[in-house]
Formats: sequence, C-alpha cells, structure tokens
Amino acid sequence: MKKKPRVAIIGAGASGCFAALQIEAELQGLCEIQIFEKSKEPLSKLRISGGGRCNVTHNLFDPELLSDRYPRGNKELRWAFESFGPKNTIDWFEKRGVSLKAEADGRMFPTTDSSETIIQCFLNELKSKKIPIHFEQGLVGIYTNAKSDLSYEFRVLWEGGMEDTFDFVVIATGSNRKVWSILKKLGHKIIPPVPSLFTLTLENTDLMELTGLVVPFSEIKVLPKGKPQKGPILITHWGLSGPAALRLSAWEARNLFEESYKVDLSINWIGGGKAQNIEEIYLSKKEKSPAEKLTPDPDWKLPSRFWEWLLKETKIQPNKRYSDISKSEIRNLSLTLTQTKLRMVAKGVFKEEFVTAGGVSRKDIQFQTMESKKTPGLFFTGEVIDVDGITGGFNFQNAWTTATIAARGIRKVVVI
Repeated sequence: MKKKPRVAIIGAGASGCFAALQIEAELQGLCEIQIFEKSKEPLSKLRISGGGRCNVTHNLFDPELLSDRYPRGNKELRWAFESFGPKNTIDWFEKRGVSLKAEADGRMFPTTDSSETIIQCFLNELKSKKIPIHFEQGLVGIYTNAKSDLSYEFRVLWEGGMEDTFDFVVIATGSNRKVWSILKKLGHKIIPPVPSLFTLTLENTDLMELTGLVVPFSEIKVLPKGKPQKGPILITHWGLSGPAALRLSAWEARNLFEESYKVDLSINWIGGGKAQNIEEIYLSKKEKSPAEKLTPDPDWKLPSRFWEWLLKETKIQPNKRYSDISKSEIRNLSLTLTQTKLRMVAKGVFKEEFVTAGGVSRKDIQFQTMESKKTPGLFFTGEVIDVDGITGGFNFQNAWTTATIAARGIRKVVVI
C-alpha cells in the first residue's frame, strides 16, 4: 500500500489552521496533516483581533480595490484574491454555521461579536478531520534530502530533540525572527522586518487635551512628500490613532522606521479641501453675511470642542461675527484647517495587535501556488511573507487566501 504524503504545518495561528483544513478539503484524506505550535494554545492572535470580536475579513469584494489595501504585496495578491477572496471567506464560515456581519466601515465580524466563535469553528473542524495540533514544539531547523531533481524530503527538528520527516512543509509562523533565520539557511532572502500598524506619538501639544474626540474626515501625511491617508482620526492622550493614522503607519512603515519615528506630519482636518478655497468661502460670507457668527461647515462634522481648539490655535475669539474677523485671521484659520503641522516623536501601539512589514521575499515565492522557488515542497502562508495590509480585516484575508492557494498547490503535486 502506497504511503500517504505527510504534511507538517508550522504554526497554529489563523493561516496555519486554515491551511490544514483547506489541504484536507482539497485532498480528502489522501495525505497525513499535522500542525506544530510553539506556544501552549492555538489562534492566539485571532483571539484578540478586533478587541476580542475578531475582524475576520472586509466586505470589499473587488480584487483590484482589495489589493490596494496592502502596502506590500498588492501586486501579487491582485490575482490571488480572484482565486479566494472575501466572498469565499464568508461562504466558508457560513457553511460551518458561522454568520458574518459587515459594519459601516466594511469590517466583518461574526454576528456573535466574539472571537471565540471563530476559534471554536476551527477547533471543531480540526477535530472532526482528525488533524492534530502538537503544542510547545519550537522549531529548531529544517533540512532537506533530495528525492529527485524536483522534490525533497524534509527533516524537521524541534526543541527537545524531537525530529520527523515530511513530504511537504507549510510555514505559517507569522513574524518570527528565529523561523526567518532558518529559512535564510535554506536560501531564502528575508526582507528586514519593521513594525506596521501602530499609533502615532506626538510631541507635547494641547491638541492631546481633546483625548477621545474623533475628527471623521481627515487626511494625514508625512512631510514633505508622503502619500496622504484619509479617514477618521482619533485624538489620544499620547497623540493620534484611528483608521487614517494606522493607514499612515502601514504605508510609511519602512520610512518611519528609518527616521526613528521622528517626522513632521501635516493634517487636513476636512479631508482634502484646499486652504485657498476655504479662505474664499469665508471671505464671501464676511462680505454677504457680516452679522453671522463664524461657524464650521456642517458637512465637515467637526466636534464642537475641536472647533474651539481650532479657534484658539488661530487666536480667534469664540462667537466672533464675520464682520469682526480680519482677512489674516481667516487665512490662518483656513491654513490650520487644512495644513496643521505636528511633530511625531515615537511609535505607539495598536491595542494588542501586531503586524510586521518584512519577511520572506515575495520574489522567492510562486504566488500561483505559494511554493518556494528555492525549495520545492516548502510553502508559505500569511505574515511570514513580506506582505501586510492596513487595519480592517485585510491581514486575516491574506491568511485565508494564501492558505487556500498553498493547499491547492500541494494538491497539484500530490495528484500528479
């Protein structure tokens, strides 16, 4: 009787567990699958995602628009999302009794609002498919023995001296420097990792007295020539958070690292309107409605306390009428609305979630199968690769997509 091919999945996180289930679905018992995890529990990052609710994916279904949410890997994922995208993710969970819901910003969560729902779904599936997870198995090394010119047998070693051989190895360890060093020995290029998705710590400013306020239509960029990022900004007691700030941290991850997180920022609090246009609007009101009080455009949806801060910054007394406001005050207000300059002095944290820019070079991977170009039979999924998305469920979607493609890649080899 022919021996079943053996698959070792290194890492029991989101992409590792999903890869195991997708390999089983593709091969229907034709191979032996085992998961190895360094810690004492699986799916730890999934547990804390979305404040414990688990941001499973995003309801952005167009592959091109979806791939644009990845500062690194967008070109490679463009095709991948046609193969397995958010709709496929939703269907996968629906078939297993887990319904997802979309919030106003497009993020998708289980209707239970609990990450435990997703964790139990995975664990139940793994149990029903008889796929074991071996805990406290820290990877020490991977060694290859050539079976032919096109394939290897893998000898995998763990802490404590345990070792075993496998026909395929799937690396799903996320941001793990020790694993990256092992992969480097196998000939893979590792893009140096730097943090991504973090809050922005500011030099002391009275803006931080507005802790908790959200300015909904903001645009923020790194000076002098950073790419602007739009969305809500949350003012915190240490600086800035919220979608726009987090997107900036992702897109500028390497630049900010190289600058030691000390850069000048420019913020447009009304989402892209030009100072000259705002100035012209206010000068027109000064001429046509001099008795009216100076107010923000209601479409900007600026919190009242934030408007008070803007007036204080431009040294305009509250409740002033247009007739009492000088042209220079209007100019200063327009510039503050659209070009507030702040100094970033450090990197903050984003809850307990952590995303890294860097990892196995995308050039070393065949994205049609997620197989190594250097070592046939070795596959990669999730954040171990130099791929990362902005906040909003995009990093988990990368996990589901690359895990599925890796499963199909293994199936092609086994069936042939």
